[in-house]
Parts: sequence; C-alpha cells; structure tokens
Amino acid sequence: MTTKKIGTQTAALANPPTIAGHANVVGKKEGDGPLANSFDFISQDDTFGQASWEKAESSMQKQALSLALDKAGRSAGNLDWLFAGDLLNQCISSSYAARGQAIPFFGLYGACSTMGEGLALAAMTLDGGFGEWAGVCASSHFCSAERQYRTPLEYGSQRTPTAQWTATAAGAVVVTNAVRPGPRVARVTVGMVKDKGIKDANNMGAAMAPAAYETLKTHFEDTGLAPDYYDLIVTGDLGSLGHEIVTDLFDRDGVKLANYNDCGLILFDREEQDVHAGASGCGCSASVLCGYLLPGLLSGRWSRILFCPTGALHSPTATMQGESIPGICHALALEGGK
Repeated sequence: MTTKKIGTQTAALANPPTIAGHANVVGKKEGDGPLANSFDFISQDDTFGQASWEKAESSMQKQALSLALDKAGRSAGNLDWLFAGDLLNQCISSSYAARGQAIPFFGLYGACSTMGEGLALAAMTLDGGFGEWAGVCASSHFCSAERQYRTPLEYGSQRTPTAQWTATAAGAVVVTNAVRPGPRVARVTVGMVKDKGIKDANNMGAAMAPAAYETLKTHFEDTGLAPDYYDLIVTGDLGSLGHEIVTDLFDRDGVKLANYNDCGLILFDREEQDVHAGASGCGCSASVLCGYLLPGLLSGRWSRILFCPTGALHSPTATMQGESIPGICHALALEGGK
C-alpha cells in the first residue's frame, strides 16, 4: 500500500486540496489594530447583538463560515464535512454554530492550535478521497475566555507582563479537492504534545514555545526542506516571549529564522493597544490566516507559507490542581495562490 507519510510526523498530500474561500469576523479592538483592512466584518459591539458572550462567539463563527461559503460560491448544504472548534467547555461555540446547518460535524479541541488541526484534518480527509468539500472554523472571544480561564471581567484583575489578549475573532475556510485556483495545503506535520513544566497560566508563550520548536524542527527533518524554502514561517499564538524562545532555540542549533513571525504579534499593535505580550485564542491565528496570510498568497506577496498554530492544552481545573501546561503545534505548508 502506498503511504503518504514521510518521516515521523509529516503527511505529503498527493493531491493537495485548495482553499476555495476564506473569511473572518472580529470585534472592535481587533478592528482598531494594524490589520483593520484585512477583516470581512468588524463589529462595533462585542456582543454581536446576542444576550451572552458565549452566544456572541457562536454567532461570529456562523457568520464567518457563511462569508467563506459565499466567496467559494457554495452553500452549507454542499459541504461534506465541517471541522470546527473553540476554547469553551465542550466546544459549545462550534456545536451551536453548526446547529441547524445540516452539515456532518467534527467538533475539535486543540486550544489555540484548532484552526491548524481542523485544516490538517480537512486536507487529509479530502486528499484521501473522502468527499469533495469541507469547511473549517475556529473562534475565540475575549470575554468568554476570561470568564472560563481566569476571572470574570467585573473582577478587574491586573494582567501580568507575559499575559496575552484573547482575540475576539472567528475565521473560516472552505477547502476542496476539485480543480480550482487558490492556495493549496501541500504538507502537514502533526505535532506531539510537549510539556516543559510551565505552570503559569498567564505565560502561554513559554508553555507553547517548546512544541512549536519541536514541530518546526521535525517538519524540516521529515521533508528535507530548509527554513528559507518558505517565504514566511508563522506560528500562533506565542506572542513576544514565545517568539523569542523559539528564535533562541533555533539560534542554538545554528539555524537563523530570518523569515519568522507570529500571529500573536501581527493581530494587534502591542504598544498602542496595551495587549502586553500579544494576542492569543483560537480566533487569533484563524483571523490572521484568513485576513492576512491567504490574501498574501493570492496576491503573490508570498508563494510558500508554513502556518504553525500552537495551543496550550490545559484547563482551569488542571491549573488549580497545580498541573503543568502541555503544548501542541501543527505545521501546514500552504503553497501557490494565483
């Protein structure tokens, strides 16, 4: 039997699926940032007209998928599969957004790496011949995440310098194995869970950076490609500290990542918007992918991007019990555009 797996963790897709449509929906703070012109919809009300933060997040995700489908020229009924996830318990934002849409649904939890996990699974599913169209969604909301992972906003707790700002954002892509122009998912390196003993829930960058380093290193080893094969390598969402750690780890290996950035550093202006170490949340890398990276491929600004979302696989319960925080990172090689 022919295998598409190369090395220890990488799949090289024989018929790379195309991203036929993409869209994002964000809140006011994100719309005030440097990517303001990259968003399909910016709400001036972070409730998105809903009665709770959780319902607002679900509404964001549903809207992002609808916009992505419009761009792909498809309807929800045309999707063979929907892969979606968020940060909330039991992935309620995603399942409630999928409710009533009559799409076979996979609910995912990869923390802030969920967009990468969903896109990897969708691409491998379609490359395997299991359907022709798939949707991938991921979202986060600052207020719903604060209430779940830290303290309700009314508490007014002070944020540490290493803390990151959870993005109020949703991103969605529509992927197909039909012959279409657009960026393609060429390779996928599936991450392994890494844990270096970080216990500070306000220092996600340090907790996730080792996983990003290991996945990137494995991708280069599995594929035989050098970092400069890609026009841009982008992790998410490590923020300033995590980005610095990954850069330092590769420097120790004698490898310079001159083309390396992080979604957590791209979404906001750290100084002007006071987000401390940068952005985080499923919606950060999802909205940066759909508003900045994919349009850059389509315009010809880049030809090859290595998109590597990261996630902290902890929970409030585990943190209160003194557990350390495991990290994960998935790498996806996105190529072509026009």
